[in-house]
Amino acid sequence: MSLLLRRLSRLRLGKPLLVRSSVLLSNGFSSSSLQTPPCSILYVTPCGADLGKLVISNADARHCIKLEKKVPLELVDSDPMVTIGASHGWVATLKDDGIVRLQDDLNPYASDTDPKRISLPPLVTLPGCQTQVVTNVAMSSSSPEDEDCVVAVKFLGSQLSFCRPAQANSEWLNFRIASPCFYSSPVMFSKKHDMFRFPGSGGHLIGSWDPRAHKHKPKFQRLRFQNLPELTKTKRELLQSCCTSEHLVESRSTDETFLVKLYRKVTASGTVKMQTKALMVFKLDEEGNAVYTKDIGDLCIFISQAEPFAVPGLCPNWVRVLDIEESISFYLPDSSICGGNCSKRAPYHIPPQNIV
Repeated sequence: MSLLLRRLSRLRLGKPLLVRSSVLLSNGFSSSSLQTPPCSILYVTPCGADLGKLVISNADARHCIKLEKKVPLELVDSDPMVTIGASHGWVATLKDDGIVRLQDDLNPYASDTDPKRISLPPLVTLPGCQTQVVTNVAMSSSSPEDEDCVVAVKFLGSQLSFCRPAQANSEWLNFRIASPCFYSSPVMFSKKHDMFRFPGSGGHLIGSWDPRAHKHKPKFQRLRFQNLPELTKTKRELLQSCCTSEHLVESRSTDETFLVKLYRKVTASGTVKMQTKALMVFKLDEEGNAVYTKDIGDLCIFISQAEPFAVPGLCPNWVRVLDIEESISFYLPDSSICGGNCSKRAPYHIPPQNIV
């Protein structure tokens, strides 16, 4: 474990992402960077009047950064507002009124004096579906204020809904996905394919929808798994006893797409918390091949309750997982896991943000 921690510490000392200068200011900004480094929301310290100061951790730093940015405490408390996901640094909330709202309060690089709040049209529930429990939220561009931005909301069950917030008289376009293998699938936007994609349970199917075509039925692609690792009986039994989830991740710097499979299990201590026991990464190609790999080159993959992403140059061959009950880093070459259970009210990795 000590060797693993030293290795992780060395990797975190790399230069900030896409910067002209390696010097970070005390508030977490780089004085001359093109983009901010990815960061994680740690917690919010109350400072009165239902507000709190945001505390984050940059991916290329070894310490937390306390910002002066003030955010609503209700964003990290489940009552009365519920956060249902995040994308491009925008957090989505859903109240009992059935209105999805997008706001940039938890984005450490957005203004706290002029926060942006965007309300989407009232949700429409398809017959036999529900719109109270959400799997996740994804956006096609960095801001819902962009004219062509499409927001996707995947509900637990068969409904998948899309909306263009910047268009006048916008409304939801709703789909029903018949196959139950997609009921708990997260949705992501693929810049490479210019469409939304969502993996089925087990990862054997990937659904996709092109927002430009307005097709009434998503398309599906079957994957062929290759180069699968040889597992011992003990490892095979462990994986079979775990709950699995699948996540599609796109690296825009290398034009690669990965399927990440997380294997999680209830802690042996009796506490009802989930722990990651294993993780597998598959590189996808256009022909539908999913090739198992323990080498993703210079990339680091970030998975949380926000839309997943991958960036180069920070922690090569690492996968960082952040959830309500857990924060871990997984080193692919030797399957080492660093971290463990913890409580996270806002379990979001924030992707790199452009500095204007």
